[in-house]
Amino acid sequence: MTGVLIGFAIIGFVILVGWLLARFKVVSQEGRLVLNRTSFFAASPALLFTVLADSDVGLLFSSVLAVALLAFAVVALIYLVVARLWLTKDPSRLALAATATGYSNVNNIGLPVAIYVIGDAGFVGPMLLLQLLVIAPLLLVTLDILTAGRASVAGILTQPLRNPMLIGAGLGAIVSALDIQLPAPVLAPLEILGGAAVPLMLLAFGISLGGDRPLQPGTGRREVWLAVVLKNLAMPVAAYVLARFAFGMDDQLVYACTVMAALPSAQNMYQYALRYDRATVITRDIVLLTTLASLPVMLLIAWLLKPA
Repeated sequence: MTGVLIGFAIIGFVILVGWLLARFKVVSQEGRLVLNRTSFFAASPALLFTVLADSDVGLLFSSVLAVALLAFAVVALIYLVVARLWLTKDPSRLALAATATGYSNVNNIGLPVAIYVIGDAGFVGPMLLLQLLVIAPLLLVTLDILTAGRASVAGILTQPLRNPMLIGAGLGAIVSALDIQLPAPVLAPLEILGGAAVPLMLLAFGISLGGDRPLQPGTGRREVWLAVVLKNLAMPVAAYVLARFAFGMDDQLVYACTVMAALPSAQNMYQYALRYDRATVITRDIVLLTTLASLPVMLLIAWLLKPA
């Protein structure tokens, strides 16, 4: 469990720095927009490219990924139905919160969890590829369409080609699929730039906490709690049921799928919300509360399911 605690501590420290910057008025709330735009248009595309260029896209067809995809679909669909019927009719808000309900923090927390709790870092790959190549592009295209207003069919169809995140992910996947070996002088500047993506996102997230407090009245608290229950409780249960009964996996794989499903929502969701100026407070609170709740949930799963 040491690795998990370290992963949480690293994230918490950077978020705390962002909060302190806002608390002592070193950076204003508007300043987080600069950090977010820098990450969205430069650092994150570079990170996506370098990560996917070095990944095995064949992992997209593994049974572990099938469990992750189906568990995501279950909780996202439940959120959409419940929230649409009783909580909100805003399509952008629904799209962001539903995705945040199932989109996991694979990079920052998932890697130490895979190494120290499961004992195999290979479980990160399928989830990372699923989120970067399937879920995130679908969300970004949806938000592009929803925020474009009155746009032509051609404009909507070509919108992904103007999104830097999708461009970076797509180029990286092509490099991986074609097994292209890029020279070090090409990769080095992209790796440096990509290395700034996560810190920038976490700092912007911390700065946002220096503004309005979480779960303020009128900010969609019921939507946040719905997402937290689904992410921290329903998604691990769905993954367990799918892995055990639908796919008949052995104890180790069932344990791995269940633990990875218990990861908190990723800071990427807040980055996307801030970029499109939609559901920023709700998304921030979902990320914050699922992160706080995920550690005890993962400890419980390890106690109940960890193979001898």
